[in-house]
Parts: sequence; structure tokens; C-alpha cells
Amino acid sequence: MSDLTATTTDIDSRLEGHRVELTGYCYRMLGSAFEAEDAVQDTLVRAWRNIEKFEGRSSLRSWLYRIATNVCLDMLTAGNKRARPVDLSGPTPLAQAALNPLPENTWLEPMPDGRILPSVEDPAEAAVARESVRLAFVAALQHLPPKQRAVLILREVLAWKASEVAELLDTSVASVNSALQRARATLTDHQGDATATADAADPLDEEQRKLLERYVAAFEGYDMKALTALLHEDAVMTMPPFDLWLQGHDDIAGFMTSIGAACEGSRLVATSANGTPAFAHYKPNPDGPGFVPWAVQVIDISDGAITGMHCFLDTPRWFPLFGLPDHLDADAA
Repeated sequence: MSDLTATTTDIDSRLEGHRVELTGYCYRMLGSAFEAEDAVQDTLVRAWRNIEKFEGRSSLRSWLYRIATNVCLDMLTAGNKRARPVDLSGPTPLAQAALNPLPENTWLEPMPDGRILPSVEDPAEAAVARESVRLAFVAALQHLPPKQRAVLILREVLAWKASEVAELLDTSVASVNSALQRARATLTDHQGDATATADAADPLDEEQRKLLERYVAAFEGYDMKALTALLHEDAVMTMPPFDLWLQGHDDIAGFMTSIGAACEGSRLVATSANGTPAFAHYKPNPDGPGFVPWAVQVIDISDGAITGMHCFLDTPRWFPLFGLPDHLDADAA
């Protein structure tokens, strides 16, 4: 191997080593799984092409975050703000439930844990990372102007010093502190959204694991009495790309036995997303044996009950992203 090849391989390896944390950063900034991955790829390509300009005055990591921030800010100039159904309207009474899709770029998107949560040894650091990719927290970030969003993520989530953020953004420490104060105030205004997060441990504790086992049994058995007993009385069910969302275990159960009745006999396969438990939902194949993809469910747990069932239905996009099979055989299920 030539010295040039060896150097190129080393550069590739060093850049690639930052992919997961950069993807987590860009995902928090953009609220989109695919836009985040595009932003990181653009970041790494720019870094590779300009590596000779990296003078080592900052760490390689800091330099990559500078590039990633600029990429994200450029992508956010259009003003697009990702949201959840609960951010756009009030809950829909079951009697008025109708499935009205909105464009893909409306919605906050789910993200597999493995693509955004780097391995860390410190449990406290890991907990902060998980909390900061919850759907509710990322949705709350969308209310911030892009630069305030970057400041808050860098300072509060990644624990950068104000001086480091100021250098990255080519601004003053006073400006960084002011932006952080405004960002915190905005998040406080949306505190209900920002704090409505799951409290699932990692790994799941025994109580949470048993709760999810009962959820799977109730869902697969389509036992609405058992399911209702597991849901908080104000539990929420969302189904992007539809703007409909339901609140309350009675309306959720009623929906599942009416408009959603085709999901009876489904199978759930465990996965993880946004720092919380998740399931790949396969429903019976209407055209033959086995089961076909229907949704990625992201589950919120709080105080021993399920508080959120967020069902992302665009399975041609989500199942490949999560590395999930596109069919389940009847015997495998």
C-alpha cells in the first residue's frame, strides 16, 4: 500500500468515526432522518475535499461540527419546520376521524437509535443523549430559529463551552449566551410539548419490559380491553402522514376496531427509535400468506403506562432505514 493510499484510508476512517454523533446533531437540527443523513454525507465530503485546509487550530471534531452546522443552516433557510400531528391541531374526536394525508416534509421523522446515539460509557451522558432525541424534544427544537437551535444543542446537549460555540459560529460569547437564554425561554413556552417524553430506561427495567410484553400480547391479540388497561387515560395516537391524532384510550381502542380494523391479527417486531422502545408493525398480507409492513411504532412510556403510540406509516422509507425485512412469513411470526 502506498503512503498516499494509507493516508487516504486513515482520513476516511477518522471522518467516518464521527458519522453517528454528527447524524444525531443534524437530526436534532433538521427533524428529518433522511435530510440529516444527507447533511452528514455532505459534511464528510466537504471535509474530505478540504482536509488540506484543516490547520489543526481546533480539533477535527470541532471542525466537522462547524461544517455540519453550516450545512444545516443552509438547509434551514427555506424556513421549513417539521412537526408532529399534535403540534398542528387539537385531537380529533373518534366520530369525526378521517385520514387526510399531508406532504412528507410536514412531519417530524423517526430515527433508529443506532444511527444517532453513539456508544458512551457514562450513564448520565447516555441519558441526556436519549432525552435529546425524543420526538417531543426534537419537535420543541423546531420552534427555535436555526442559530438558536444550534446554540441550544451545542451548549445543553453536547455540553460545549460558550467560547467553543462562539468560535464555531464566528460570534461572541455574549451573543451565544443571549441566544441560549432566548432559546430556553422559547422551550419553556412549549414546555408541555418538550416534557411530554417517555421515561423508559436503557436498558429497560423489569416493569417497563413487562409492560411492553403485555402491550405486544394485547395488540397482536387485538384485545382492546387489555390494551386499554395499558394505556394512560390521556394517551395519544398519531399516524403520520395523516394529520389525524387521537387522545384517550377509549378513542384509540374505538379507532382500532373501526377504521383501523384491518390491523387485527398483526405482528410486532421489537426495535428502537428516538431513545425509546419501538416496534415494526406488520399486518396480515391481504394478497397471500404472511405479513407485510404497515408502520413503525414509537412508544412513549410514563409512570408505568403507555402515553404515546406514534405510528409512522410510510413503510417503503422507514423499514429499509431501520433494517427491517419487507415481509414476515407466517411461521416466522
